[in-house]
Amino acid sequence: MNFSKYKRSIIACVLALGIGVGGGYYFFGNPVTHQTTVKEQTKQTKPITDTRNTYVVQAAKESGPAVVGITTQVFQKDIFNRTIYAGEGVGSGVLIDNDGHIVTNNHVVAGAKNGEVTVSLSNGSTVTGTVIGTDAQTDLAVVKIDPPKDIQPIKIGDSDSLQVGEPAIAIGNPLGLEFKGSVTSGVISALARTIDDQGQRFPLIQTDAAINPGNSGGALINADGELIGINSSKISKEGVEGMGFAIPINSAMTVVDSIIKNGKVVRPYIGVWAVDRQTAARNNVSYEGEGLLIVQLDSNGPAAQAALVEGDTIAQIDGKNISTLLELKEQIDAKSPGDTVLVSYTHNGKMKSTQLKLGQATSK
Repeated sequence: MNFSKYKRSIIACVLALGIGVGGGYYFFGNPVTHQTTVKEQTKQTKPITDTRNTYVVQAAKESGPAVVGITTQVFQKDIFNRTIYAGEGVGSGVLIDNDGHIVTNNHVVAGAKNGEVTVSLSNGSTVTGTVIGTDAQTDLAVVKIDPPKDIQPIKIGDSDSLQVGEPAIAIGNPLGLEFKGSVTSGVISALARTIDDQGQRFPLIQTDAAINPGNSGGALINADGELIGINSSKISKEGVEGMGFAIPINSAMTVVDSIIKNGKVVRPYIGVWAVDRQTAARNNVSYEGEGLLIVQLDSNGPAAQAALVEGDTIAQIDGKNISTLLELKEQIDAKSPGDTVLVSYTHNGKMKSTQLKLGQATSK
């Protein structure tokens, strides 16, 4: 077959991938148009009855103080290439320790001038936060503030123990800080969801708890008030409701710990761009193979050095079958730079195997 023509078609479909995913931070343009003014309800003074004191109430009281607002000033170039103020974006974040580290989404703090953001605490005060590291591949970032005396970090849960159907509670700032600390509840709708084959690093938690613009970076908690996910996105198609997604906290904390320690994420690197059968089918590309078709390589990367070429199909990593991009990422991400893996692949219709030493990639 004419692989050059085939390659161009596949790369085009890879670049064209999109699913209508929303739930990003809330942007206030400049100048500001009409905004709704919302007054916060007077705090409860009478004792709450046992009937009303549900798990949602208790979990929100336990974890709500750890959810913060993050405001990022947005700048852009005018027609004269001058940098001008364009407005501000508002998202959410979660205090995770007594040192003042806050987890949020990368897209919430992207473009922060001088790496600084404004953090709105649950007690009504605002402080300056510093972005100490980001990771675009997982859409995670860490912001550091000087810890206040009354700091109340959230309790970290175990996302690997989640069950479909158990309660899920989202806390964040939908539509900006006027609605700060909003609580919505639902259930865990599904686990290990894939919504973006090309960019997604690990399976996501699906929930029907409402996640709206401004909730990004906020907390998804369980009935015990423990953090089980970082709210990230929703399916924003007409007629679709109750399909929000969160990054599992067990996966997120690996990235977060690396950012806190190194200021960036260090991960193993194989040096291939590939597509699976599902991706090809959705884009009307004829590919019926079981593995991952390599459409492009880093000429200096580990795969190229191990003699793999464009048009080869990756079938296994260390003896485990690989049929999707997410499976490949999970297998590689479980290793460390410098580790050696056994890659089984087909070349011109023949199965081959080779030892491949993983390189190193860092987040920007």
